[in-house]
Amino acid sequence: MTRTITRRAALGAAAGLLAAPALGQGRFPNRQIRCLIPWPPGGSLDALHRQMFEIAAKDLGQPIIIENMAGARGTRAAMFLIQQARPDGYTIAHHHLSILRHPFLTRQATWDPVGDFTYIMQLTGFVFGTAVRGDSPWKTHAELMEAARRAPGRLTYSTSGIATTNHLAMDDILTRERAEMTHVPMRGSQEGVTALLGRQIDIVADSQSWRPQVETGELRLLAAWTPTRLPSFPDVPTLKDLGYGMSVTSPYGLAGPKGMEPEVVDILHRTLKKAFEDEASQAIMKRWELPNEYLGPREYLAFARERVVYERETVARLGISID
Repeated sequence: MTRTITRRAALGAAAGLLAAPALGQGRFPNRQIRCLIPWPPGGSLDALHRQMFEIAAKDLGQPIIIENMAGARGTRAAMFLIQQARPDGYTIAHHHLSILRHPFLTRQATWDPVGDFTYIMQLTGFVFGTAVRGDSPWKTHAELMEAARRAPGRLTYSTSGIATTNHLAMDDILTRERAEMTHVPMRGSQEGVTALLGRQIDIVADSQSWRPQVETGELRLLAAWTPTRLPSFPDVPTLKDLGYGMSVTSPYGLAGPKGMEPEVVDILHRTLKKAFEDEASQAIMKRWELPNEYLGPREYLAFARERVVYERETVARLGISID
């Protein structure tokens, strides 16, 4: 009997070692990590991620490789996590509000925006704004809205995709103004800036790929969607200044497939948080005037649960569908 119990105990201990991620031996990570970003390269998001991953790779002893997966309203990375990625920590993705919103935009089967992901860390948010060409006739946001009311649907504006946060915000603004513009969805904010400079559209309502051209005068920033005025553009009013009573930052972070081991999440979170707080990463935050919206795994998951309710109600209120 004693020998049987001892054998069973030994087998149980061995099974436990096999089931565990063997973190005590430092075997995670033992190969490169992929981070899927559902937007084209370029801009503040790309710069921050690359800087953080360069720093984190030194601590982890393995590279973190970025793979851009633009298109499908920024949902391709999330779909990969659900359909193909293993929950071993070697595939993570940029996670944003469109992932939480998408299931409420369609009658098709999609995903559980909370339960189908492992929430690792929230980082920051976007600096959105409304910009026009420097030689455009509109000097203020009010003038732009008046022009849209005079010629419904004639003016065109770009966002980073249908039913993205900035699209919904712009739709809300136009509804309040009783104005109408034609929406031109792009794969990312930089495409919108290129189209605006090429006179293919009239307005870009997107994250701050417009910043370099605003600084040179090629573009004119009419409104910042940030909670407070941007230090680099102190004369540009916020949406709150303009009477809308709203700000739009669309917080984002990093997530993995559902079912990741807590120990793996902890390693990634601690390493990436350290990289986020590094002076090189914070210099990028300062350069692009990004808001610090850091949340740890538990807090990020709690935020997602709360935000899903808001997204469901907003989609229903605006009557937006992609079907």
